[in-house]
Amino acid sequence: MKTKISGIELRRIAMPLVAPFRTSFGVETRRDVLLVRVVTSDGEGWAECAAMSEPRYCSEYVDGAQDVLRKFLIPALPKDGVDAAAVGRTLEPFTGHHMAKSALETAVLDAQLRLAGESFGSYLGAARDRVPCGVSVGIMNSVPELLDAVDRYVAEGYVRIKLKIEPGWDVEPVRAVRERFGDDLLLQVDANAAYTLVDAQQLAKLDAFDLLLIEQPLANNDMVQHAQLAKILRTPICLDESIESAADAAAAISLGACSVINIKPARVGGYLEARRIHDLARAHGIPVWCGGMLETGIGRAANIALAALPGFTLPGDTSGSHRYFATDITPPFVLTDGHLDVPTGPGLGTEPLPEILDEVTTAKEWIAL
Repeated sequence: MKTKISGIELRRIAMPLVAPFRTSFGVETRRDVLLVRVVTSDGEGWAECAAMSEPRYCSEYVDGAQDVLRKFLIPALPKDGVDAAAVGRTLEPFTGHHMAKSALETAVLDAQLRLAGESFGSYLGAARDRVPCGVSVGIMNSVPELLDAVDRYVAEGYVRIKLKIEPGWDVEPVRAVRERFGDDLLLQVDANAAYTLVDAQQLAKLDAFDLLLIEQPLANNDMVQHAQLAKILRTPICLDESIESAADAAAAISLGACSVINIKPARVGGYLEARRIHDLARAHGIPVWCGGMLETGIGRAANIALAALPGFTLPGDTSGSHRYFATDITPPFVLTDGHLDVPTGPGLGTEPLPEILDEVTTAKEWIAL
């Protein structure tokens, strides 16, 4: 179903985090979020661009995403109408900028599905009506501080804990969490590419703690070295930043570079490519899970729908709204028995609350088509 777009709003909002979130590539205290609103003659669609303020997680950053949308991606859309599948084909000639492309494709898909009265979950192929939720715990100033944080998340009901690690903050915090919470806690670690193959023996010490996986231990472009590391470690290797497409996933599986994949829709260019990666991994018996980028309720709704597909057999980073924000821009997603319900309304099944959205808006830009 083609949607004729009359214009697109690029809206910036400022979202303070409830606590600083530290990883091996930096500390986040607030999110400068770019929202994309597609307006058609029949309604509208929303999406969130996951790009961060600085190009640390990847080469994209929020100012750059807005610029490439304004100058290249939005003007490239057909004037006679477009559907979500055509957005990807239209934007393919532009190299990179997956997060900006994902936001545009998702906003069009939301508008398309709202008009059709179909939910994201139904469209993508969701196999369940709620998903198990894990939580990502940043690098802390001390082990006692970490244990207190994990204790809170376990008490809230999260079924899996992910610890961010880096050289100097790996074996001891993992040991402390495992000793405090026992072997039944589903536990994994995420290095965000902070190590090299020289660190293989240090990473091998993590084998003692029965982890679900170690996520992206080496550099993004080091698939061959990940394959070498996989032969040394007993802990399964999961790739995140290395997987930017279904072709990347196929290469990683073929090389033996990973046995688990973290699918972040924004990183791979959108939910349609994310579904292709899911289908490929499932065909090869590779479990997948849905990663997070500190999304508001807009991005969270779509991620929850994706995480309900049958191949998502591990809990994702689809935490409740209050994990990151005191007040979300949508009705909050609230954890129940360690799970979040998959939205069933048309499109994303949620939308911004106008009064809250106005409060956090820092800038708006309208682009007519």
